[in-house]
Amino acid sequence: MQGKIIKGIAGFYYVYAEDGNTYECRAKGIFRKDKFKPLVGDDVDITVLDGKELEGSVTEIHKRKNSLIRPAVANVDQALVIFAMDNPKPNFMLLDRFLIMMERENVPAVICFNKKDLATEEELEFLYETYRSCGYQVIMSSALKGEGLGEIEEVLKGKTTVVAGPSGVGKSSLTNSLQEEVEMETGEISRKLKRGKHTTRHAQIIPVAQDTFLVDTPGFSSLYIENMEEQELKDYFPEFREYEGQCRFQGCRHIHEPGCAVKEALENNKISRLRYEDYLELHQELKEKRRY
Repeated sequence: MQGKIIKGIAGFYYVYAEDGNTYECRAKGIFRKDKFKPLVGDDVDITVLDGKELEGSVTEIHKRKNSLIRPAVANVDQALVIFAMDNPKPNFMLLDRFLIMMERENVPAVICFNKKDLATEEELEFLYETYRSCGYQVIMSSALKGEGLGEIEEVLKGKTTVVAGPSGVGKSSLTNSLQEEVEMETGEISRKLKRGKHTTRHAQIIPVAQDTFLVDTPGFSSLYIENMEEQELKDYFPEFREYEGQCRFQGCRHIHEPGCAVKEALENNKISRLRYEDYLELHQELKEKRRY
């Protein structure tokens, strides 16, 4: 029987199968031997071991359209990355790291800034323009006031969307507002740290509507870019692309080189300084990592 892994906990995989049942499965030993781990979102074949107790075994994992390391999910159509306008304040470096990961995996990303009621019009406009100018769809929402939910619903319709972002930004509150049957656990912000508690402990797929699924993931507070050379980094900043080939030197890294079209665009306010400074910092980080 075929199905989709909707949750994985401690070596057990919960497979929503074509007969409408959810089976608790172990993965066949050959996967462990090959060091190939099933992921939430995987399309799989299962053998039913106990039809009454709904127990089975994952016997085959179908070819993946894509897979992400953190959050560890497979076969997603897009990512909805949620940050708060305040409490906790947005960490733009963390946001940019996440966007780079999605660019690298060719997963389209939509950015949602929640808690818009805690920000000024100037702050909202600045962030909207910063990320829209990079080619990303940006949604400003308030789970508290029910604002932006219609726009989010439209974005999610008919797709499998990984929902990610730091803890405490309102992911669970937003997704609870979008579906009625599965209430996700919500937690209060830790007043001491001004950071959220990790209320979601395991990635899981939640059906929202016909052909519409959310992949809810644990909150994250740090992300490290793995297995990337510093010269690759510029490829994952979409706002640089229109200037590729216009620089004086081929293979320009857009840092110290003279006649750089990207730096010229920066001086003419055609590229976000906020994003460019993150690019410089990440480039240096990758360079130092290679040194060691």
